[in-house]
Amino acid sequence: MAAAARLIRRAVRGPPPLALARALSSAPPGPAGRGGQRAALAAAGALGGLGLALGLWRRHTALAASREDEEDKELRQRFMAPPVSGLRELRRRRRELRSRMELLIMETQAEVCRALAALDPGASFSVDTWERKEGGGGISCVLQDGEVFEKAGVNVSVVSGLLSEEAARQMRSRGKSLKAKDGKLPFCAMGVSSVIHPKNPHVPTMHFNYRYFEIEEADGTKQWWFGGGTDLTPTYLNEEDAVHFHKTLKETCDKHDLKLYPKYKKWCDDYFYIKHRGERRGIGGIFFDDVDSPSKEEVFQFVKSCAKAVVPCYIPIVKKHRHDSFTPEEKLWQQLRRGRYVEFNLVYDRGTKFGLLTPGSRIESILMSLPLTARWEYMHTPPESSKEAEILEVLRNPKDWVH
Repeated sequence: MAAAARLIRRAVRGPPPLALARALSSAPPGPAGRGGQRAALAAAGALGGLGLALGLWRRHTALAASREDEEDKELRQRFMAPPVSGLRELRRRRRELRSRMELLIMETQAEVCRALAALDPGASFSVDTWERKEGGGGISCVLQDGEVFEKAGVNVSVVSGLLSEEAARQMRSRGKSLKAKDGKLPFCAMGVSSVIHPKNPHVPTMHFNYRYFEIEEADGTKQWWFGGGTDLTPTYLNEEDAVHFHKTLKETCDKHDLKLYPKYKKWCDDYFYIKHRGERRGIGGIFFDDVDSPSKEEVFQFVKSCAKAVVPCYIPIVKKHRHDSFTPEEKLWQQLRRGRYVEFNLVYDRGTKFGLLTPGSRIESILMSLPLTARWEYMHTPPESSKEAEILEVLRNPKDWVH
């Protein structure tokens, strides 16, 4: 055995055919030599098997690398920009929910941007990637001054770091019990958010946002929750559009639980309430926040379904009305309603508040939701029984659109 081991070592030092010949020729005559030759032949067999295995391993590794490169190329083509966390890191952690959520928001951003761009071919999205020195970054996609859309933004953000005391206080006011260590709360937040302001007053504004939040408490316990929603803000009421929008969202919710749509529809009506005006921002949709049950996987699947419903609930409405004629008076009313939109976003919106309270936030991306133009008039009141008065009645008294 010792002779065989020596022969294997000698054979390994050189190229296999030459090394094997040397090993065989160097064996002494007689029984010992024959034993050495048998050992050399056995070594050659072992080396041959090892060489075959190494060849197969190298081929498998090359194929795997080639597949990864193809997957990377396909993902880059699917997204508006490379993911914040990087493709390789997402692949390494592909089974973790945080990675799956980041891929979902990237896919949603690309799907919505491409659907909008197809309706406004003369315009294009500017794609702006940014980094946050405290951790993470984002991708802002904004289309401005198109023929159909005055301003359309679809943002992705994936940020981490330490939660500010102001942001923690805001969360505690919603019932979160957050135990900080030395006043510090590590967090991770990611989401996709969008606001679309069309030019035509007969095409409604639409907003959606889907997000995931994770906080590590002093004892290492992690709190997690999801939030989000999709809602519609028309300048003029079109009941057929309202029914289509709400019906699409209801069908999406019903696939998971029949109780979700009525619960989240009411939550939406209550959340988008402009208290100082006594009216809602729009005709609603769905809204939810701080959702952490029944399980992380089940809530993620629900959020995924909602994100996939954005295009079918809104794009048909844009197609239907983008070429409608309108009067200067109708355009003026649109500007006044946009003023209400701005009031809600700057005074009440949780996402805007959280962004402004988070160190290192990108203000341009946070305020992307604001329209290019808006108007405020002193003591403006529309005539009774007008189309303007009709939408105000619905905003003051929300309707059930699907029953």
